[in-house]
Amino acid sequence: MDAADHSAATGRPSLDLSLDAAALTAALVDLPSESGHEKALADAVEDALRALPHLTVDRYGNNVVARTALGRAERVVLAGHIDTVPIADNVPSRLDADGVLWGCGTSDMKSGVAVQLRIAATVPAPNRDLTFVFYDNEEVAAHLNGLGHLASAHPEWLHGDFAVLLEPTDAEVEGGCQGTLRVVLRTKGERAHSARAWMGSNAIHAAAPILARLAAYEPRKPVIDGLEYHEGLNAVRIEGGVAGNVIPDECAVTVNFRYAPDRTEEEALAYVREFFAGCGVAEFVVDDHSGGALPGLSHPAAAAFMAAVGGKARPKFGWTDVSRFSRLGIPAVNYGPGDPLYAHKRNEHVVVDRIHHCEERLRAWLTA
Repeated sequence: MDAADHSAATGRPSLDLSLDAAALTAALVDLPSESGHEKALADAVEDALRALPHLTVDRYGNNVVARTALGRAERVVLAGHIDTVPIADNVPSRLDADGVLWGCGTSDMKSGVAVQLRIAATVPAPNRDLTFVFYDNEEVAAHLNGLGHLASAHPEWLHGDFAVLLEPTDAEVEGGCQGTLRVVLRTKGERAHSARAWMGSNAIHAAAPILARLAAYEPRKPVIDGLEYHEGLNAVRIEGGVAGNVIPDECAVTVNFRYAPDRTEEEALAYVREFFAGCGVAEFVVDDHSGGALPGLSHPAAAAFMAAVGGKARPKFGWTDVSRFSRLGIPAVNYGPGDPLYAHKRNEHVVVDRIHHCEERLRAWLTA
């Protein structure tokens, strides 16, 4: 039964894994899957993989895991999230004459998912056993992340010796990832009529030392496994105010700390607390926190992967789910066709040649 017949028979959307990776990327983009609304795409991925006799397929929520069981000496995990940020008038997809595919998720990361699906469909007897992981809710808060849910409920599904996360890297290997910590710093004051401001205390003014401390911040740039990371500490939101004639009694500054993977989560939190000591913070609230992951490029599996795909490894400045694999004791790298500079943008796109390049390099590594 082909994809169209399957869709007609089941009423579920379908994917044709015989399409080349670029066309499959377009099909994935044209099946919207904003965070929290991935079911239709998860259904299509599950159905397509269940049609492949060399794979065992499991599902947990809107997370799909498929595995070979060939008894190879090593198992590799290829993982990617199926959700996207909200669509911004950039669906359906569009392929231009210059070989560039435009649309929501083309870079982050439906082109990577297409490569996963192509490898699953066309490499039935790899030289390493393979686990394919397709998960939901990566683009939102950490507690919703599907890979995190799998790690808690079915860690045995994720077992492996090495993992490749097909996040956008512009077809270059990016090692590890930085951690991300978001805190809310609250200042307090006392309300008063703005005509008699001396009767109150302005909580927004009280936030000035916080902003001054941030403006003077000097980023740390540690070198780990030959990769230079670049930390960042920034205010990303400020909220305060009651009315146009009221001295505000509350203000909140949200700060995001992107830290290198040689810091533990505890060390990162302690650093931020100490950084803002003496700034008049009345309340310090941790809003979200996900640790980083060391590059792990010295691991034999990582070295073999680097030799196969070529190029020079770069540091991953953003946070990715290689962190979750690191917690499971599985060394992992980021490697995908999308350009991270265009992730989440209205003009998000991917160069078609990059999609084919990543697929070819992965196939060569897994069949040599």
